[in-house]
Amino acid sequence: MHSYFRLNIRRLFLGGIVTILLMVVACYVLWDRNTVFGTEAVSVNQKPKLDVPYEPTSYGIAKVMLAMADVTAKDLVYDLGCGDGRIVIMAAKERKARGVGVDIDPVRIKESIENAKAAGVSNLVRFIEQDLFITDITPATVMMLYLWPEVNIKLRPKLLKDLKPGTRIVSHSHTMGGWKADATQNVEGHSLYLYIVPVNLTGTWLWTGLNGKATNIRMTQKFQEVQGTLPGNNNEPFLTCSLKGAAIRCTTGSFSIEGRVSGDVIKGAVNYGVRGPTRTVKATRNPSTKVSIAE
Repeated sequence: MHSYFRLNIRRLFLGGIVTILLMVVACYVLWDRNTVFGTEAVSVNQKPKLDVPYEPTSYGIAKVMLAMADVTAKDLVYDLGCGDGRIVIMAAKERKARGVGVDIDPVRIKESIENAKAAGVSNLVRFIEQDLFITDITPATVMMLYLWPEVNIKLRPKLLKDLKPGTRIVSHSHTMGGWKADATQNVEGHSLYLYIVPVNLTGTWLWTGLNGKATNIRMTQKFQEVQGTLPGNNNEPFLTCSLKGAAIRCTTGSFSIEGRVSGDVIKGAVNYGVRGPTRTVKATRNPSTKVSIAE
């Protein structure tokens, strides 16, 4: 009898150790499932940290935002911080454009998907639960934003670096800091700002067709505003240029240039005034002199 109790006590002891080990393993597995490459994932019961609180854009403002960007069926509209998905859904339903909504809040993403189904545009739009700062935005032709000013400034380098020249950005209520808007509009007491992503025109360009000789001009740029200086001219501007996407217009005291930038080449025409001739002009850039315009 004594040996029987001793045997059962041993079994209970061993069983307890096994139970504890199983609990430790289970806890490790659960912890590991909530960890991705060293970054803690948001658990089911944990609310994501939002850069901007949810505040939906009115349907009237959304309609004007799409009109400012001149959205067509050829466009791919991104909305960073898409909320219930109404802007990309409206773009799809009313303008036949494709759309991508991005939001870090799973509740908003679920709502967006349901709204797209109800609107019958699930084939044209998709929604991504993701931090907008790590989202691949390179395919976008139109970008919609309703963020806070400091978030716009933080996002600005990504927009300038990743978006193609000519991409239209419409920001609801807030500017891009020192980047001047190409157009503004007031709707329902809210300001809307249109920005067109400029091509990078920085560096030294060899121009042919100006005054009948080849001329090196160093171009410096701040967003869509560009200045050109001649070598040895004490950085006094020789050309003052403006950009609208990849379209360029430059003026001096004696002539004006209109053209288009493609990579390291500018092709266009130079005009010497009302009575002066219009001639073909071309410029090629030394690629090693190009610098980033993203701040």
